[in-house]
Amino acid sequence: MNALPPDIIDKLKAAAGEGGWIEDAEDKAPYLTDERDLFHGDAALVLRPDNTQSVADIVAICAGTNVGLVPQGGNTGYCGGSIPGPDGAQIVLSLSRLNRIRAIDPANNTMTVEAGCVLADIQAAAEDAERLFPLSLGAEGSCQIGGNLATNAGGMQVLRYGNARDLVLGLEVVMPDGRVLDGLRGLRKDNAGYDLKQLFLGSEGTLGIITAAVLKLFPRPRETVTVFTALADVRAAVSTLARLRGNGQGVTAFEILNRGCLDLVMEHIDGARDSFADPFEWYALIEISTNREDANEGLEEVLGDAMEAGEVLDAVIAASGSQAKDLWRLRETIPEAQKRAGGCIKHDISVPISQVADFIDQATAHSKADIDDVRVIAFGHMGDGNIHFNLTQPVDENADTFIAHAETLCPAIHDIAVALGGSFSAEHGIGVLKKPELERYKSAVELDLMALVKGAMDPQNIMNPGKIVTGKP
Repeated sequence: MNALPPDIIDKLKAAAGEGGWIEDAEDKAPYLTDERDLFHGDAALVLRPDNTQSVADIVAICAGTNVGLVPQGGNTGYCGGSIPGPDGAQIVLSLSRLNRIRAIDPANNTMTVEAGCVLADIQAAAEDAERLFPLSLGAEGSCQIGGNLATNAGGMQVLRYGNARDLVLGLEVVMPDGRVLDGLRGLRKDNAGYDLKQLFLGSEGTLGIITAAVLKLFPRPRETVTVFTALADVRAAVSTLARLRGNGQGVTAFEILNRGCLDLVMEHIDGARDSFADPFEWYALIEISTNREDANEGLEEVLGDAMEAGEVLDAVIAASGSQAKDLWRLRETIPEAQKRAGGCIKHDISVPISQVADFIDQATAHSKADIDDVRVIAFGHMGDGNIHFNLTQPVDENADTFIAHAETLCPAIHDIAVALGGSFSAEHGIGVLKKPELERYKSAVELDLMALVKGAMDPQNIMNPGKIVTGKP
């Protein structure tokens, strides 16, 4: 369906430039469905400009004609935040052709990149400059940095380096009226008024379109050690992490996963191998890195103390880079294994680290009481309290029947997290999927302030309309 007048379509095509637009229904299709196949939309056009000025021209046309636009990066999100509405009246603005690395400054430990750069390419460019860009996600081979910043992505190394917003020094943003905010400064100290970039980080394209960013780089670790441990329980994970940090170990990542995760991976991922002869209920995948050549120093002592205390039941230290990759593959392929196993109900929660075990205990008990023979697939970033508490359909149950439980089960799991001082949304964003939950949990003051910001910056509500919040005039 094409709900825009031909003259507006012609203007938008001209602004996008040669090769910068898609109108054929079949070619548009990949841009109109989300990663999980939960949301399906329509759009008059998919625009793919290749420079910031073209983006600004497109936004100015949309502002002048009151046309909604939906920014899109790699379209790997889980909450429908980059999918247009169903009426065909919006356009999709893909940033994929803005994919240049503009500059690398090793002395300042910064890199200036465009929004469409794939995360893995940024990591590789940093490595070529003997630096590290630490944002690391399962989708890093296809997700784009603009989307990572717009959703404030987390990932594997938040424990040491922080979320996406902590890795940004400056932004270039196209505003809802088509003006360009040029804040591409690689400064670590700048108290000249409001820190405007923070408005756009995590805003999911509802306040402006990120077109470029100055990212922080770090010295590349000289040595990295990967350890896979079998744990007595989740509480043992909390205490083992505390032991490692208290002993001065450079903990980069601390990922936990239950046996259900490994069972799915062994069943559905070719080449996956169990690291231990016997099964255990809980595991932790730990990464230690240092800029000295002593990443192993003290590690065996900490693991020995944890074993003596009955917290760690067994451990494997990767003897090579390939073995480390195999261990990480067990963790990183969990989402793919879930997809192949059938219907899945997902929760992306965070709680204080001290409350992770209580959350998992309570959420597991509630889920098993609600659904007979449900498979609990719990894993995530223990070091920052972000747990992906997912449920896979029972082997003999119909997928649609199982998914129907989400209507009551998801709010119940979120209630457990919030009661423990946590959040119903840790790193996947709000989009469309979680907008009702945002309205349920945020206070009236918070919702009012968010709406006021949206209304002030995007009074026509053309920037990713329907996502997160609607502005107040």
